[in-house]
Amino acid sequence: MTFKELGLNEALLQALGYMGFENATPIQEGAIPLILNNKDLLACAQTGTGKTAAFILPVLQKLSEKASDKTGALVIAPTRELAIQIEQQIQAFAYFVNLSSIAIYGGGDGQEFTDQKKALKQGTDIIVATPGKLLSHLNMGYVNFKSIQCLILDEADRMLDMGFFEDIKKIVSYCAKERQTLMFSATMPPKIKQLAKTILIEPEEIALAISKPAAGVLQAAYLAHEEQKAPLVKHLIDAKESYESIIIFSSTKKKVRDVVRVLQGSSYNVQAISSDLQQKEREMALRKFKSKETRVIVATDVLARGIDIKGIDLVINYDVPGDAEDYVHRIGRTGRAKSSGVAITLINPDDMYKFSKIEKLIEMDVIKIPLPQEIGISPEWNTKGGGNKNYQRGRSKGKKNFRPKKRR
Repeated sequence: MTFKELGLNEALLQALGYMGFENATPIQEGAIPLILNNKDLLACAQTGTGKTAAFILPVLQKLSEKASDKTGALVIAPTRELAIQIEQQIQAFAYFVNLSSIAIYGGGDGQEFTDQKKALKQGTDIIVATPGKLLSHLNMGYVNFKSIQCLILDEADRMLDMGFFEDIKKIVSYCAKERQTLMFSATMPPKIKQLAKTILIEPEEIALAISKPAAGVLQAAYLAHEEQKAPLVKHLIDAKESYESIIIFSSTKKKVRDVVRVLQGSSYNVQAISSDLQQKEREMALRKFKSKETRVIVATDVLARGIDIKGIDLVINYDVPGDAEDYVHRIGRTGRAKSSGVAITLINPDDMYKFSKIEKLIEMDVIKIPLPQEIGISPEWNTKGGGNKNYQRGRSKGKKNFRPKKRR
């Protein structure tokens, strides 16, 4: 279905045309008409499906049709990076629409705080904010959200995982009671449903591909001892010379630093992103990565959700993420918007059971690739959750051309 068929106005269609967008994704087809019809919405869709545009476009249209000098829409996002990205997309889509927007987040200097305060007091059309920083402004008493027509919670499950449940409820209490509320989430745990019951009124529901990787992502894994991971990552990068954009995910800031140090020592074009960096440094690192100045980014899960960087060729999980949802979000950085990509996970013996649980949730056995001969022998797959011991037994006996037996 085209965006014109969905009922968007000419100004938005013109902006979409300049950006090369004509046909809507499934989440956009489902959400845009409901939002234009003033329905509350609980939408569940995996990362990379275009859900940001699914709420931005109809909200822009509604606000443009009802001129006001007060804030009309509030978007809450879990991280600074996502808040910045949403606000940038608003600016792009609103190129031919006379609406203002600003991102409110922490980590900036005194001037940024002053600019945020001014925007909140004067009534910017669309505010995009992280919960903690927005509460800081709200607690100072100069913010009036009684004019809010539309409240959007993006990556709601992530916000609850980060402990923002009470913060969200408090922010909602500042908003107009007569409003439209939209919740977008990649998963639907009980806490999301609990929150939805308290802030949504007779919501419509959309659920698309819950907790499953995008079809365009080719998934694979290596069983590797911890000391084998660094040389294996070098091997993978060297073997993929045509890959211009690579993200390596690690669960801890220390490992991010360690991986970057190893790769920089081998003269790779690599940069780290973690909460150790100042916000401006993180933004600069992202800009260089987007523009292909930096080939490899090593990051914590700060990049795993909501960051829309097109053309990522390879995602490497240096270690297995904490749960299946984080796995889906990490590998969702590649294979976005019907494109293809590769996601490779390095699994040490301690993480085998955890990865088997991930395989169970995504309902597939991720292929295990034998380690390159120069890296050494893989540990044996050893967990009640699954795996193929025959594959590793063959490796340990030195059978070079061994292939895993098919499961029945």
